[in-house]
Amino acid sequence: MESYDEQRGRAGDAVGGESPDRTGLAALSLPYQVVGAVALAVIGLVACFHVAVVFLHVAPSNTLTKQHGETVDAWVMPEFEQNWKLFAPNPLQQNIAVQVRAEVAGDGTRRVTPWIDLTAEDAEGIRGNPFPSHVQQNELRRAWDFYANQHGDDDRANSLRADLSERYIRRIAVMRLEDHRLGGRIERIQVRSSTTGVAAPPWSREKTDTRSYYRLLPWWTVTAADLPGGVTGGRTGEEAR
Repeated sequence: MESYDEQRGRAGDAVGGESPDRTGLAALSLPYQVVGAVALAVIGLVACFHVAVVFLHVAPSNTLTKQHGETVDAWVMPEFEQNWKLFAPNPLQQNIAVQVRAEVAGDGTRRVTPWIDLTAEDAEGIRGNPFPSHVQQNELRRAWDFYANQHGDDDRANSLRADLSERYIRRIAVMRLEDHRLGGRIERIQVRSSTTGVAAPPWSREKTDTRSYYRLLPWWTVTAADLPGGVTGGRTGEEAR
């Protein structure tokens, strides 16, 4: 009688000449070995390229980044963006929300809407969504960072890009308000940020101030320049142009 190993070897020969003693790629037939080797080589090259590009992205300015900066940014941003605020000595320990309210004119009267939390709306769209959009994740957050970095705490411009950052946050706010059907013409808007410290974990002795602190921006008059394509702000077609 044949032993179990002999029967197993004959079965392997019957299904394609594979040896029962081989494992991994060696256990496959030659065509599959070639395909597997090529696939592993491609994955290895992509991984090496990715590590190299990310390294150039975080490295100090050098000849390569000056010559190929656009290529590096196109590969890294926004999916693989590197943010040093994740690490010590001062990792982010605050939740920052951007809110807006509007002065709406209609039926011969004017009224001011309650504060609308735009960040909370983005969070609601992200929560439970395995594929959230980059608009929900980054647009409002990056716009606020852009504005805050171009203005001092007194909201005075401190760079040449300050006006651009203001127009950017205004357009986003008006665009988001379009979905709320405020029932009138949006005459002015006001934006504020709410900064709340994240509470320390139960096992920590650290004392954390978890009160919300607000940064209130001035009222801005809404003009046709603040209306992106398709957004009316409660205006007629002619008024929105």
